[in-house]
Amino acid sequence: MEVCITSKEMVKPSSEEVYLRKPFSLSFFDQIIPSCYTPVMFFYTKPNDSHLETAETLAGLKKSLSKALNQYYPLSGRTIDNRCIGSYDKGVPYVEARVKGCLADCVAQTEQEWVNQLLPSQPFCSIPTSTSPQLAIQINVFDCGGIAIVMCCSHKVMDAVTISTFIKSWAAFNRGSDGEIPDPDMLHIGSRLFPPLESIPQNYLSSMESLLFQEGWRRTRRFVFDDNAISALKFQAKSKRSEHPTRTVALVAYLWKYGMLASRVASGRSKPSVLTQTVNLRPRLNPRLPQYAIGNLFGTVVSTYNSTDRDIELDQLAYLVREAIDIFNDQIPRLQSGDMVKFMNDQNNPATDFGAQGEVDNFYCTSWLNTLDGNLVDFGWGEPTSLSVWRSESRYYSFFEMFILKDMGKDKGIEAVITLDAKTMDVFEHNSEFLAFASPSSDPCKV
Repeated sequence: MEVCITSKEMVKPSSEEVYLRKPFSLSFFDQIIPSCYTPVMFFYTKPNDSHLETAETLAGLKKSLSKALNQYYPLSGRTIDNRCIGSYDKGVPYVEARVKGCLADCVAQTEQEWVNQLLPSQPFCSIPTSTSPQLAIQINVFDCGGIAIVMCCSHKVMDAVTISTFIKSWAAFNRGSDGEIPDPDMLHIGSRLFPPLESIPQNYLSSMESLLFQEGWRRTRRFVFDDNAISALKFQAKSKRSEHPTRTVALVAYLWKYGMLASRVASGRSKPSVLTQTVNLRPRLNPRLPQYAIGNLFGTVVSTYNSTDRDIELDQLAYLVREAIDIFNDQIPRLQSGDMVKFMNDQNNPATDFGAQGEVDNFYCTSWLNTLDGNLVDFGWGEPTSLSVWRSESRYYSFFEMFILKDMGKDKGIEAVITLDAKTMDVFEHNSEFLAFASPSSDPCKV
């Protein structure tokens, strides 16, 4: 497969009034997050009855992007001293490319590393905070008329909810609909509730980076859990202490269990294990925040497991996962009224204490369930045939062991994008007990 770049430019907000806006303040949570790109890919087949020409389609996408950036203007700027975002006239790198072949044929290829050519930036690795754009976009047009819209979104100011609301706004403007934010002043609410510190201790930033990024060879595989599998896992995860586990709790516990078992086989020993999950703060705060509030408005929930028992019970892990979330929810009032640094330290103490004991298995889980729904990202050509949070194999300094959950759209299942150490993954993906509920997905673009 051949990808040929046809143009590169910087797309900026269409309203010059945006350039006169004051710097957009980061929140404390934005400050402590290292900069890296999360890639999101939307694939659209050309409708049979479409009369749009490619040139017209591409011109419309750029114009509507400029309108969306009027609303989400911080995405057009650059980070200043890890305290705010300014220079909104810098713009968003915008790449157009032609892909030789049909969309359906390309995604059916067994070798999927070609997908990297559709990305405008390298994902899931540390990037310079002050010089890197908040957003980079590549529009890939296939010979058949199909289109892949790919965004690399900086985690410095874009969490999963911010990504989702931005692209829905862009798509609405492209359809000719109203993509405007009801209350633009609420974009800033994150930094008002959790103001930035004058300076973040460098050792704190370094520890965050070393926690999230590690050297080593990692492999990524995708597994699909259909409705029947999820129902069965929810039943198995039930216990007297957790009678009604959600689909997310049951699936996270299942992935954690087999991640630990694979690590035991690959390393030849049992180790304490830490699972860190992200939870959206917006609906948990009082008052609730709108989905379009920009920034890293999520909390981290830590569960620990320190048993060397041969059998790891799913219901026990599900209870630990649910208990950690319940404890976090109870602490929300304290987060809103207290010392944020102390709160964060207290939340991460279990992981820190485990780390002091020696070598530990760390797993990180982020859920995009009920957040990024491809059915709502219609640019005017209908719903995407697929969406993907892409991650390729890595042999460099990148995000460590990670589970990403996303909806399967009309199929109602859940896809888990799983990244593990290469030796651990080799055990994990061949575990027959795990595969009793999980179906491998070779297609990174399949919803």
